[in-house]
Amino acid sequence: MNKINQLFENKKKNILSIFFTAGFPTLQSTREIIQSLEKNGADLIEVGIPYSDPLADGPVIQATSSAALANGMNLNILFNQIEEIKPSVKIPLILMGYLNPILQYGIEKFCIRAKECGISGVIIPDLPIDEYNSLYKFDFEECNLKFIFLITPNTSKERIEMIDKLSEGFIYAVSSSSTTGKELGFSHEQKTYLNRLHSMKLRNPILVGFGIHNKETLQSAWEHANGAIIGSAYLKKLSENNDIDKATKEFFEKIKN
Repeated sequence: MNKINQLFENKKKNILSIFFTAGFPTLQSTREIIQSLEKNGADLIEVGIPYSDPLADGPVIQATSSAALANGMNLNILFNQIEEIKPSVKIPLILMGYLNPILQYGIEKFCIRAKECGISGVIIPDLPIDEYNSLYKFDFEECNLKFIFLITPNTSKERIEMIDKLSEGFIYAVSSSSTTGKELGFSHEQKTYLNRLHSMKLRNPILVGFGIHNKETLQSAWEHANGAIIGSAYLKKLSENNDIDKATKEFFEKIKN
């Protein structure tokens, strides 16, 4: 069984997913970050593929992507790094990246390598749902990779229902229409949006991302969905401390306690 499905069978609420940019702060950080996140209590890890033009990302992730690319990170190196620690990683790993570098690598080759490395799912924010369904769905399903779709407060009911039918992992609910990294509390409109999703009784779990950066916003996300996704706040912590394990431990203590 896919590790994402195993996770949601065993844990229905208070899921914590952490995003980080592969190749930041150093080219060799990827393995240590994954191991440290798992040790400190992450349920799920999103490994960001650095890209030169990350449209949906705020300044923190943009800066870490630029640094990772300057460090020399690419898909071949990333796959090799993840493959090395595959035997010891028990929680699901998801690759998150933009379509252009994945197309350059080759979709079929990308899926095969991801499967070989133990990846459980993929998020490609700029791959249109119709294009995924008509051109690439077979490649992902053949390799048992769950394709995770994003929805926003502006996504129509019909489209959400279509995504729910296509999905077999979870749905990534973007909490607002802004870029990542905005450190705001959950507004009344955001809570209404998440309550609307809950009322639709979708078959897939909902994880909320964008704007979750402290204990208050984490608890609010947990209250209104199955789990939360944190990215920019964790990357900021990594930027402040060269000791990855210490930075990760302090980050988890801050957001959970």
